[in-house]
Amino acid sequence: MAGLPCPRNVAVSFQSLKQIKGNIQFSYIPGCHSAIGTVAIRCGHSSVFSSSMKAYLPGQSAGSAKRGFLVFATADANKGQSEDLHEVEDKSLKKYTWADPKKPRICILGGGFGGLYTALRLESLVWPADKKPEVLVVDQSDRFVFKPLLYELLSKEVDVWEVAPSFKDLLNGTNISFQQDKVEKIQPFDESSRSHDGSLASQENGGTVLLESGLTIDYDWLVLALGSESKRDIVPGATEYAIPFSSLEDVLEIERQLRKLERERFGSGKPPIRLVVVGAGYCGVELAATLAERLGDRGKMQMVDVAPDICTSAPVGNREAAYKVLSSRGVELILGVFATEIKKVSAEDNASGEQFPYLLELRSANKPSKRSGRPSMTLPADMIFWTVGGKPALPSEISGSKSHPFPMNGRGQVETDDTLRVRGYLQIFAVGDSSFLRDSSNQPLQATAQVAFQQADYCGWNLWAAINNRPLLPFRFQNLGEMMTLGRNDAAVTVSFVDGITLEGPLGHTARKLAYLYRLPTNEHRLKVGLSWFVKSTVDTVATLQDTFTKLAATT
Repeated sequence: MAGLPCPRNVAVSFQSLKQIKGNIQFSYIPGCHSAIGTVAIRCGHSSVFSSSMKAYLPGQSAGSAKRGFLVFATADANKGQSEDLHEVEDKSLKKYTWADPKKPRICILGGGFGGLYTALRLESLVWPADKKPEVLVVDQSDRFVFKPLLYELLSKEVDVWEVAPSFKDLLNGTNISFQQDKVEKIQPFDESSRSHDGSLASQENGGTVLLESGLTIDYDWLVLALGSESKRDIVPGATEYAIPFSSLEDVLEIERQLRKLERERFGSGKPPIRLVVVGAGYCGVELAATLAERLGDRGKMQMVDVAPDICTSAPVGNREAAYKVLSSRGVELILGVFATEIKKVSAEDNASGEQFPYLLELRSANKPSKRSGRPSMTLPADMIFWTVGGKPALPSEISGSKSHPFPMNGRGQVETDDTLRVRGYLQIFAVGDSSFLRDSSNQPLQATAQVAFQQADYCGWNLWAAINNRPLLPFRFQNLGEMMTLGRNDAAVTVSFVDGITLEGPLGHTARKLAYLYRLPTNEHRLKVGLSWFVKSTVDTVATLQDTFTKLAATT
């Protein structure tokens, strides 16, 4: 086998291929240079295949063209037939074109709370004419997702466009650009600026981002805001059979499967729909309360967690409100246990008795539980939801330069200083779930939407300050309180500035929706959603009044 240095994304075409037997395959082998790969030529059959090659890169001698490079190769296969001159056609990485490359170029990776709201903050600031930056947001989805309101999609309170508007609609009328793509690699300046011989080239930019499509983006300033994703590979079978609850696609899949089960189990005499939620934190409790209300007597809801209590980090008022709602809806709490495996039930297992597709195996954590303590057990389920464990959604090649790697904590989050800059990288900021920072009391900041909201505000300002040579502000988190939905007309809201008061029921529900309405990304979207919610509320109120009057008329 022999290889030739080439850009990672290449298409290889032979102009004249003679007397080579077997199937020629081309594959990428990483590790040739920092951003360089190798195309290897292999023979598809068992005979030894060897080739000697000489490559000429674009711009060099030996007849190299403006695009692509020529490869002179002789190959031996079976009886030693020779290979004529052939051409490797270089479809090299395309470069993103900034509208005005003379202005500061800010690339924001991730379009969630941290990324999008940083971009909008930058747009709202007043800039000197020559320093107003070009801002680009990169996200693998074409929609921004307001995750705290995803539960309302399952309870039919909101529509998809309200909680997951497209970036195109949100950024219309702004100077913010959007690129739908997945981040593959990040090369800061001290790595990307090195020549192939290791010498340091002149500094032309802060670094380069490589996207999955092959597009490269040169930046002056970079914001890491890629968020987090579900981590299910810690328990056998979880990746294959459990459904996470962390994205719009997850919710749509839950809705699809749930509708199918509701149709199949419709009518009397049908067995209940068995649902199991793994995790009794905020996400698990809110999901269990929402689905238990939706199914009513048609479903059996169980929630399991290794902790001896639900929502262990929540204010007491929120936790007690959640207990009351879960109890009233018949949700069974199985606490002090951990999942060991999820299995798909075989036909033999279902030969007799109740039909169900999955088994969740549990084992006691040997911890006392306030509400429920059980030995090891197995739970049958129609659907299993996974709401525990998360990991930063960072590309595998994000380690920074070889001489100066990005500082990472044990969970894989990028560590920042108190101005939200990645330690050791003055032109790279990190916010949201993919970053790690301690608060003023030296406690790690939780990966919540509230933290990301506030970090985006500081990040936007500090980018403005850095570009304009002003002092940066240290981030200070202000805990404004905690909210959780508990169904269509139920929620719990505890504010930090009023001790001992928790808004519950319809009042808490209204307060939560108003707070999130205020937090929606743009004024235009806020207005559209506010009008939509007002109309829906009016229609529901009228329907309730009509139903009440009809019942009164029937009794008189």
